[in-house]
Amino acid sequence: MKTYLVPIDFSEASVHAAEFAAALSHQTDVSHIILLNAYYVSVYETMLPNPDMVLLQEDEIEQNAADRIKKLESLKRRLYNHVRAGVEISTHLNRTHLVRAVVENAISKKADLVILGSKGNSSAEDTHIGSHVVKISKASPVPVIVVPPAYDFETISRVVVAIDFKKVTETVPLEELTKLLSKKKFDLLVVNIDNDAKHIGKDAEQMAEETALHSMLKKFNPAYYYVNETDVINGILKFAADKDAQLVIALPHKYSFLQSLMHTSISQQLAEIASVPVLLLK
Repeated sequence: MKTYLVPIDFSEASVHAAEFAAALSHQTDVSHIILLNAYYVSVYETMLPNPDMVLLQEDEIEQNAADRIKKLESLKRRLYNHVRAGVEISTHLNRTHLVRAVVENAISKKADLVILGSKGNSSAEDTHIGSHVVKISKASPVPVIVVPPAYDFETISRVVVAIDFKKVTETVPLEELTKLLSKKKFDLLVVNIDNDAKHIGKDAEQMAEETALHSMLKKFNPAYYYVNETDVINGILKFAADKDAQLVIALPHKYSFLQSLMHTSISQQLAEIASVPVLLLK
């Protein structure tokens, strides 16, 4: 993965995600990290006064944009103290909505990965990355890592893949898994949350051998687990914490982790429960 795109709204969580990207560079072949801020001003804000009867002037818009660029450049200088030598860091201000800015820049700049803070700034004037995590994760043409605000980066040595053993199809993104795992020495832990307690006492690896999953992941030499937990999300995250994993991978099929999260608040779930980053593959 050569290029990381990191949306920044200057909240602590988004800056933390950028610091995560810098730290991750020491373990990956990334060559470019892009810090992206989206600054959208609607036409109504320049034509109609706000409730205080103040009309937003063009010079104010330009000054706001200049201030944002200055803050991005300041963050870039800080990150150069932590990134792997040789990695380029660039900044970009996009005058559009956050989700559109992420999608457009992921395509135009050929990003391989988007790295997001799970909880954004709650102030009225800044973009709320936290509230846009699900939208960005769905719309992004490339994988997304969601980083909890309290996570302290550790070298990634244990990776959890959350999947239903019996519902694996040819849509498992082996290319993306290979990019992440093939050149790195990880312990791969494959977990099926058994929320109906159908597999209590059964051998998880033996069960996996009977499925398409086993041949798909064989070259990664994974360990297989069943976990009895009625709450799928909590079960996955608790398993990752118990195994001291540094990353959870969610696979993009109809039984995926992301779809489960769509029925709740991903920002709240990851901020309150997750102790490790979650990688949402495509």
